[in-house]
Amino acid sequence: MAADDRLNHFRESFPGLDGLLARRLRDAHRRVRALGLPDDERVRLAKRLLVICDVAKRDIYHANARLEAFLIELEAYSDTPSRRNMASGD
Repeated sequence: MAADDRLNHFRESFPGLDGLLARRLRDAHRRVRALGLPDDERVRLAKRLLVICDVAKRDIYHANARLEAFLIELEAYSDTPSRRNMASGD
């Protein structure tokens, strides 16, 4: 069975899920580019995303799991308000 055959079967079983993964990958790439990190750190994160994209060609379930873990790690780089940025008080 060719890789394309597996992807076609997946698309028939879960319509729209491959598009969802593609959108999430695109958004993750945008978030990495927008981070104010040193170039070497940003390149390291971008390379990890490229690996996830490559995995998605063969195993979309595994790619989705890896992307989820990547996004959780990416939250640590985010400067949006979170519990660690909130002042204690009432």
